[in-house]
Amino acid sequence: MHLEPIMIRVGLDLNLFHIFSEEGGPLSVAEIADRVGAAPTLTGRILRYLNSVGVISETSKDHFEANNITLSLSDPGVRSAIYHNSMNVGPIAMALPEFLAKHKYQDITSPTATAFGLAYNTELPAFIWLQSEPERFSHFNRYMQAEETGLQPWLETYPIEEKSLNLEPEQIFFVDVGGGIGHQAVGVKKWMPQIVNQIIVQDQEVVVPHAIQQNGVKAMAHDFFQPQPIQGARIYYMRRIIHDWPDEKAAEILKNTKAALGPDSVILIDDMVLPNAGVHWYGTVLDMTMMAGLAAQERTEEQWNSLMEMAGLKIQKVYTYTSFYNSILECVPVA
Repeated sequence: MHLEPIMIRVGLDLNLFHIFSEEGGPLSVAEIADRVGAAPTLTGRILRYLNSVGVISETSKDHFEANNITLSLSDPGVRSAIYHNSMNVGPIAMALPEFLAKHKYQDITSPTATAFGLAYNTELPAFIWLQSEPERFSHFNRYMQAEETGLQPWLETYPIEEKSLNLEPEQIFFVDVGGGIGHQAVGVKKWMPQIVNQIIVQDQEVVVPHAIQQNGVKAMAHDFFQPQPIQGARIYYMRRIIHDWPDEKAAEILKNTKAALGPDSVILIDDMVLPNAGVHWYGTVLDMTMMAGLAAQERTEEQWNSLMEMAGLKIQKVYTYTSFYNSILECVPVA
């Protein structure tokens, strides 16, 4: 129901979940209202709603306490997930029916003509616009980081150690294309501390100064819509990059990377690979969100193969490492 995330955000705005989590026992409506400076009647109505959807627990008339969900909602990453979805994604979802009707239900293929643009009255692509909104962008980044918590690392499934064999002395081992501040690049270095060949994390110039400092990992500015400057690296890795773009743009990114490949290079795409039928609701929710916000998509196995064909690549193997379709697609040029 659309009201649930909105009312949970109201609870966050009032700091209710932190207060209950810190208290460790029941609090009355009057006590809570006094602490947050809200009207007692309104506070009671909000608390009853939050109890009804299970995010706090009612212990007796007008008394409530924390439960496991309350505790999780006091975590900064979970808080940012709620704010991101209510502040950023919510208006886009509400604009989607109007956008689809106006465009006569045709495929959404332009990042500058989306339900996002309609919702926020802008022709800027979502990521560019979001960077001009510090609070929204901060919640987005914190949510993206927190989303990885508890997930099995891809390094436990993909045989990366095999890719470190027989490297040339000056050969770059790992290039994290569009890698943000370098969480994955640093993760590879920590996973394989014995690697002496360089690891590179690439992103926009404004991002590079914020990169994590780690011996053996170098940050460099690069726009993946331009030719890849690192030639012949063993691995070019893209985490949740390709799913941000429609096919034409995604193929452009892949072609720029393909042109830099050496004879022993591979491209690793870390993204969802949806089954061709019977997709779980979580995958379809993300697919609709990518469509509405970015004119992009989560791809099925068949759609990934079609995209690789456009880019002159082929998928050698898919390594799925979570139950929600997170996968490594190992790709090489078509012979």
